[in-house]
Amino acid sequence: MAPLDHSSEMSLSESGFEPGGKRNFLQLTDKDGEQPQIASDESGTADSSGLDDSSQERFIGPLLRDGTPGCSGDYSSPSYSYSSILSKSETGYVGLVNQAMTCYLNSLLQTLFMTPEFRNALYNWEFEEQEEDPVTSIPYQLQRLFVLLQTSKKRAIETTDVTRSFGWDSSEAWQQHDVQELCRVMFDALEQKWKQTEQADLINQLYQGKLKDYVRCLECGYESWRIDTYLDIPLVIRPFGASQAYGSVEEALQAFIQPETLDGPNQYFCERCKKKCDARKGLRFLHFPYLLTLQLKRFDFDYTTMHRIKLNDRMTFPEELDMSPFIDVEDEKSPQTESCTDSGAENEGSCHSDQMSNDFSTDDCVDEGICLDSTSSTERVLKPKSLLTFELFSVMVHSGSAAGGHYYACIKSFSDGQWYSFNDQHVSKITQDDIRKTYGGSSGSRGYYSGAFASSTNAYMLIYRLKDPSRNAKFLAVEDFPDHIKRLVQKEKESEEQEKRQREIERNTCKIKLFCMHPVKMMMESKLEVHKDKTLREATEMAYKMMELEGVVPLDCCRLVKYDEFHEYLERSYEGEEDTPMGLLLGGVKSSYMFDLLLETRRPDQVFQPYKPGEVMVKVHVVNLKSETIASPVSVRAYLNQTITEFKQLIAQATGLSAETMRVVLERCYNDLRLLYVPNKTLKAEGFFRSNKVFVESSELTDHQVPFTDSLLWKLLDRHGNTIRLLVLLPEQSPGTLANRTLFQKVGSDSDVLSEGAKGNRKSVEAILEESTEKLKNLSLQQQQGSSTSDSQKSSDASDFEHIESPTQEADSNSSLCVAADNRELENRIRATSAGSGGASSDPENHFACEERSDSEVNNDRSTSSVDSDILSSSHSSDTLCNADSGPIQLANGLDSHSITSSRRSKAHEGKKETWDTAEEDSGTDSEYDDNGKSKAEAQYLYFRAEPCSQDDASWNSQKCLVVHVDKRITLAAFKLNLEPYVGVTSTQFKVFRVYANNQEFESVRLNETLSSFSDDNKITIRLGRALKKGEYRVKVYQLLVNEPEPCKFLVDTVFAKGMTVRQSKEELLPQLKEQCKLDLSIDRVRLRKKTWKNPGTVFLDYHVYEEDISISSNWEVFLEVLDEPEKMKSMSQLAVLTRRWSPSTMKLGPFQEVILESSSVEELKEKLSEISGIPLENLEFAKGRGTFPCDISVLEIHQDLDWNPKVSTLNVWPLYICDDGAVVFYRDSTEEPLELSEDERNELMKKESSRLLKTGHRVSYSPRKEKALKIYLDGGPAKDPGQD
Repeated sequence: MAPLDHSSEMSLSESGFEPGGKRNFLQLTDKDGEQPQIASDESGTADSSGLDDSSQERFIGPLLRDGTPGCSGDYSSPSYSYSSILSKSETGYVGLVNQAMTCYLNSLLQTLFMTPEFRNALYNWEFEEQEEDPVTSIPYQLQRLFVLLQTSKKRAIETTDVTRSFGWDSSEAWQQHDVQELCRVMFDALEQKWKQTEQADLINQLYQGKLKDYVRCLECGYESWRIDTYLDIPLVIRPFGASQAYGSVEEALQAFIQPETLDGPNQYFCERCKKKCDARKGLRFLHFPYLLTLQLKRFDFDYTTMHRIKLNDRMTFPEELDMSPFIDVEDEKSPQTESCTDSGAENEGSCHSDQMSNDFSTDDCVDEGICLDSTSSTERVLKPKSLLTFELFSVMVHSGSAAGGHYYACIKSFSDGQWYSFNDQHVSKITQDDIRKTYGGSSGSRGYYSGAFASSTNAYMLIYRLKDPSRNAKFLAVEDFPDHIKRLVQKEKESEEQEKRQREIERNTCKIKLFCMHPVKMMMESKLEVHKDKTLREATEMAYKMMELEGVVPLDCCRLVKYDEFHEYLERSYEGEEDTPMGLLLGGVKSSYMFDLLLETRRPDQVFQPYKPGEVMVKVHVVNLKSETIASPVSVRAYLNQTITEFKQLIAQATGLSAETMRVVLERCYNDLRLLYVPNKTLKAEGFFRSNKVFVESSELTDHQVPFTDSLLWKLLDRHGNTIRLLVLLPEQSPGTLANRTLFQKVGSDSDVLSEGAKGNRKSVEAILEESTEKLKNLSLQQQQGSSTSDSQKSSDASDFEHIESPTQEADSNSSLCVAADNRELENRIRATSAGSGGASSDPENHFACEERSDSEVNNDRSTSSVDSDILSSSHSSDTLCNADSGPIQLANGLDSHSITSSRRSKAHEGKKETWDTAEEDSGTDSEYDDNGKSKAEAQYLYFRAEPCSQDDASWNSQKCLVVHVDKRITLAAFKLNLEPYVGVTSTQFKVFRVYANNQEFESVRLNETLSSFSDDNKITIRLGRALKKGEYRVKVYQLLVNEPEPCKFLVDTVFAKGMTVRQSKEELLPQLKEQCKLDLSIDRVRLRKKTWKNPGTVFLDYHVYEEDISISSNWEVFLEVLDEPEKMKSMSQLAVLTRRWSPSTMKLGPFQEVILESSSVEELKEKLSEISGIPLENLEFAKGRGTFPCDISVLEIHQDLDWNPKVSTLNVWPLYICDDGAVVFYRDSTEEPLELSEDERNELMKKESSRLLKTGHRVSYSPRKEKALKIYLDGGPAKDPGQD
């Protein structure tokens, strides 16, 4: 077998491959000629790829990395998990899952894991479970994490157990912190946890160095110093105020130890000279740690923009760093000359040439850094020099800005010297070129702006290890683990195996939606989880127990069938397949299925009907034209290739109807009714689908002979399709409720008693209606006594009920319904009388209009009133249908359910066929109706039926709630008219509010709009109060109290009309204020003005007209201001300004005073202010207030923070822009000196001002928000350790 030459340019056929569909066999080997092995379960492939056995054999040799072609199977697995599904990287290293924004944590953890000395020391520590909870033990959770990173077969593992030991909750995962800050906090936590153990000083041994902070007198040589310890060295990228950044780490280190000279005003007081002298201040490194951490300070603060910034300037760093130039040679060479007592990081000391100490040598025996042995002077110099070479092994990189970004780590393995990128769950090999790319900056100059255009991905923390063969450790091999670590490895391996087995079970489990029509609990839904090898019989038994059918239905009366829940379609049954595995029946294990399962039940005396694939399901509703009822559906299965004739035979068998006289109507979609009349046409041609709804009717009536769209069947189905169910909440003590209750209690009485009852319950209505309406109603009541019997007989002839299967009728139904119709007739007569007596043109309560619409959208008042009168007019009693099926049920609260159907039927032209209006045609425009309110268009059928809520519907109080079935093409005006007998007042005296989610209510005011936007079970609230008429707007009136702590106080809701003058609106408003708010005001001592949020604006003058001079809108808000004297504002050219005096000598603000200016002149403003304050004109200064009224500001800030005495001559230019009434202006006397405050007085005043401004809702600028600090809680959580704040 000849090997293929990979560099050859020959084609495959030239290389010996056989064409023509023949098989060609290849043998794969690696570079050494070894044949790779098939990836087995041991490598983590089988349990993670989600593929079946046959497809797994295709993966030979090393697994492809994610993101490369060929590994898509990993992502298509139904049991895919980001943390566990992907197999271990070919690098052999395991990644860490980013919880949300924990990349900074992952970078540090991987660096610590790749540090042999830290990892080995952590392994040597043994956890004592009886002494501490493992969940809150930080060292134990780190130990577990490191064991998993070393032994796990997964691609990435979670860090949630580690962060839980920190005391963090899930919210901390969404907080990004600084990796250097985390390093310090974690080391502190580990030191606390490791107290009194062998690892107690581990952090200091590995990471702690020492430096001297000194000041040396340049005259006498006296030196004052302090020794500090450090865990990392912060290196400045760009010095403060400098235009150029340091180019390398060595340059930044040199600048770190560069001393500064204290001279001039910064001279140092020398203890020996007893005077101020020039001195040198600086830092000297005394010891370098074994693991040297350098932090590149890339985050800074820009004092120009007052924002944090990131410095992306280029800074190089070597792979090997020689630290010998930065050690304090003088201290090492001649410790006797400048030797001083090591007083620790907190204490200070001083020394001169006659002071001696050897504390350094006693300290060195425990220092793992640069060891300075107490031997000869020569050795003390040479040994540190030979040991000052450090090797770079970790670069923590930040990509992004100061506002946020992403961390990852580039780490060199001490095992093979290879660099790897640890980027959360992804681990990959990288080269030295990749490391050099993290220097930052650009290839251009190192100028001031070079960092602004540089790459935002650059090194942030560097970790070096001292090159010392005698100390450099190697990683512990698995066989060398301590016994407790071996036990932990075994425990984690068993846990991983258990997780693997669970995944295997999950991968072989079919999960599918299960439905069941429970005989008691109705439709139930659950999820059936069944192994793919379980049979259908076993799955049925599982579903039977899951749906709690034991003791309700025998098991042999249940079966599982294929079901489409969306279309409510039974696709097929599984006869004879009880022993077939579920995996085969369902088409394999999938993440989701395009169908569901239904657990079907039957009675013991029934037989299951077989459902064959290809059948369609049809829900058949039988319509009874005589009773006008539509029955519950009967399911019939048919084939799409069947003809209409064959389909009728099927329906006849299922329903018992005659196929010869049968009419079948298909409802294809909303409002799309199709009569199936072609005998030989197939169901598929008629538009049948998987699940269908048809209505059938079979009778000998003449309704068959009229066109379908004119037939009673079409009208009934049309009404059925457009009727919605609404829940209506009536107002408290609704007069209509009382009226109906009284009327229904008088059913068996004669007409005189009925009349008395009607008069009695009208008294409750009289308490709400106006006096003119009361007289009209009394007149109609007298007319009602003579005509109630005949009208009742007329209106009970027809039926208008459409709901499913009404209960059996009782003998007294007609009498009950006649009373209901009588009550409705009463309302009609009241309205007719009102219209006939001129009310249509003079009584505002007969006018309907909408709020905030153009003239083209609304009709005139007379026309609309006529329309609404005609909608429910008693003059068409033959067309007003009374429901004979809904009357007999006497309800608990005294209300009887009854039906009111409103219709307008008239021929537009002689000989024209009658049709029904659509909702769009019922627009209610002026031209649609004649002067008598008759419809000029075709008639529209409007169905309305109301009944009290049952207890099942009572999410509200059932005593005040109605269930209304109404044609949603009805207008709001007609809907309100139908509600009148239930509310007890005319439709102009109540308002309709639609209730949305969270019980938010919005008023419906567009009377000509239909209810088409409503849907079943929407809620409506009725509130008493006058509804808006055409051109009217609802207005909220607030009182403006400029010198009160709360300057904006709500008074009343009122109504302003288009064309009304401001004075007329005040005349109507004042009596309302007197009655509701007890405010007795004079019309010449009040003003109305514009309200914008809380700001007072333009003053409205008495002669201004709404809509012409003042724009008005729905839910408008205005200020009412009470004046101390008659109104001075007479012209729009005047300007009203609110002024307030600031007194620096007392640190107080005076009350608001209004100043009326005749022009926008600054000079006039100053003159007015001088006049009211007595401040000389030349000493007067003013400033415009900031923010919303009352422009509150702290008295500690007002004197310097406002823009005093702007250099402008008019008020309407920058920076004032005072162009409208209501601006706030502060003024002061420039010669008045501010009050001198002690520190205590200032602090006390600051507290008072903070409290005052917070109460008024204004920002306190000197109380900045604190950022959330990074904390690790040693006892499991912040709640247990409040003192850490």
